[in-house]
Amino acid sequence: MPVRTAGPARSDLVADTALALLAERGMRGLTHRAVDEAAGLPQGSTSNLARTRQALLELAVRRLADREARVLGLHEMPDPRAGAGPLADALALATHRALTGNRALTLARYELALEATRRPELRAYFDATGARFRDQLAVLVTGMGSTDPARHTLSLIAWADGLMFSCVAGSFGAEVPSLEEVRAGLRELLEGMIGG
Repeated sequence: MPVRTAGPARSDLVADTALALLAERGMRGLTHRAVDEAAGLPQGSTSNLARTRQALLELAVRRLADREARVLGLHEMPDPRAGAGPLADALALATHRALTGNRALTLARYELALEATRRPELRAYFDATGARFRDQLAVLVTGMGSTDPARHTLSLIAWADGLMFSCVAGSFGAEVPSLEEVRAGLRELLEGMIGG
């Protein structure tokens, strides 16, 4: 018999299960009933926590942001005055973690991002929860001396997102670049934008 949890623990269980279902079955496979079954909860538990589909998606997005913050190591980012090398190293490690031990989480993020293109209320929520990494990256590139932090932040995120999408859901799905390959690409990008 599953262990019954309450409060934040149940909320995390429901959100983690929703993310796992998104990665495994896609958006169509995410239902309140499917979450209950996969989490081993009594029928109706997910509905009691998140009454609507929007509420369930918001719960998943919030949990996604918390888990990705740990994967991306926001607390591990270097002092920007150290130059492009240390930032490339930290960003490469974060990107490689997303490609290796956290592929399902990355895939769930793409499912949610696509759904947000069809649901304006989810788009606003998705963008707001994802802003913490974007904002921190902008602070880092500004501290490195970027002459155009907004453009450089977009370029870095687009590069990393493109690599992750290609290797998780795209034509390079069977290939994962090594940490050194990711680091080399990020160094080239950073040095081209800001200098060594």
